[in-house]
Amino acid sequence: MALSARPPAERPLLAVLRGERRDPPPVWLMRQAGRYLPEDRALRAEKGGFLELCYDPASAAEITLQPIRRYGFDGAILFSDILVVPHALGQRLWFETGEGPRLAPALADGALDGLTAASGLLDPIYETVRRVTAALPPETTMLGFAGAPWTVATYMVAGQGTKDQAPARRLAYRDPAAFQRLLDTIVDTTVTYLVGQIDAGVEAVQLFDSWAGSLAPDEFRRWVIAPNRAIVEQLRAARPGTPVIGFPKGIGEKLPDYARETAVDAIGIDETIDPAWADAALPAGLPVQGNLDPLALVAGGQALDAGIDRIRAAFARRPHVFNLGHGILPDTPLVHVERLLARVRA
Repeated sequence: MALSARPPAERPLLAVLRGERRDPPPVWLMRQAGRYLPEDRALRAEKGGFLELCYDPASAAEITLQPIRRYGFDGAILFSDILVVPHALGQRLWFETGEGPRLAPALADGALDGLTAASGLLDPIYETVRRVTAALPPETTMLGFAGAPWTVATYMVAGQGTKDQAPARRLAYRDPAAFQRLLDTIVDTTVTYLVGQIDAGVEAVQLFDSWAGSLAPDEFRRWVIAPNRAIVEQLRAARPGTPVIGFPKGIGEKLPDYARETAVDAIGIDETIDPAWADAALPAGLPVQGNLDPLALVAGGQALDAGIDRIRAAFARRPHVFNLGHGILPDTPLVHVERLLARVRA
């Protein structure tokens, strides 16, 4: 149990993640605390860079709460970034405008020997969680997250995002022992980080494996399933009762194996997955999250309505959290988000 647990209340999202079916399903959106909101853009213009916001508890808490105030989502997702873990391990982290994150030194050989862990770097994020949970409506679930080890490792090895994650894949083939040591370190740090979030008030966590779809089957089992299973097992032992959502983007037909072998409590599916197939292929009763195409939300109208109806029909008989198949896009019209909520909750 979280050390700063909130008073008991009816939280539909948390109930679904624990295996209950609700109609209508609870709703939250990946990247809902983000740049599609004018209040978010205004705060960023006032406060400065993205990374500075992540480590400023007052600003990060405000950004986390903005979509809850505006839309009343069933879950609040912590405003932060998956790359705070390599930052805490000692890599320098910054964001290039229009180009994305950068990490240095790049760990092309997988060796962490030259890095010095940054003690206390993650403490402001725990303070953000405490501030948000103190301000949340009682019915809203507080969600934390971390990057899954494979995805985090791809950035650590290359020093930036890459089109096909080739630097990490090359290292994993060339020196699997070195790559295993890197992933083991990421697993240990991620468990510590998520336990810290839970103790600060997070009630469920999501593991983002954005690049899980880039691996061959055997490599997928070794570098995606095994480390995610290790995190789930360690969290279950350390903080029993906290649901873990796995989000392995782009894995297609490997989705049922991921669900069974990682033993996640719920699974997020991306927009490329047929929801009817997912419902038939996944273990019975497993909560599913997703999977509206973010571009359908941008388009609105009939495309949006049809996408919502197809997903709701597919998952009508199992615990379901309505969400996007990936993060909400910055050019998403606010009225389309309102329409989504009205239709899901109708």
